Amino acid sequence: MSAEVEEMLKRFQSMKNIVGIVVIDNDGIAIKTTLDYNLTLHYAALMQTLKEKARQVVLDLDATNEFTFLRLRTLLHEVMLCPQEDYFIMVLQSPSD
Repeated sequence: MSAEVEEMLKRFQSMKNIVGIVVIDNDGIAIKTTLDYNLTLHYAALMQTLKEKARQVVLDLDATNEFTFLRLRTLLHEVMLCPQEDYFIMVLQSPSD
């Protein structure tokens, strides 16, 4: 997983408007991050909850389906969640106008 995660981080960091990337395990603990410590803890806890709720909503709507990606846009940022089997990736981006 480590080489795969490192490659993903490099690819995301080269993209325009990326503010930060956090790789979070299924327990909500940040494995890799490009954000500062406090912001990482804050986002990891919130995104763990959001990921679980989104997964449950998808299952409630259609039990044969699964949660694969979430994109959420606010006034300040755009948050993208991509769950994998052992971890999930959160990408924080400044929305472009």
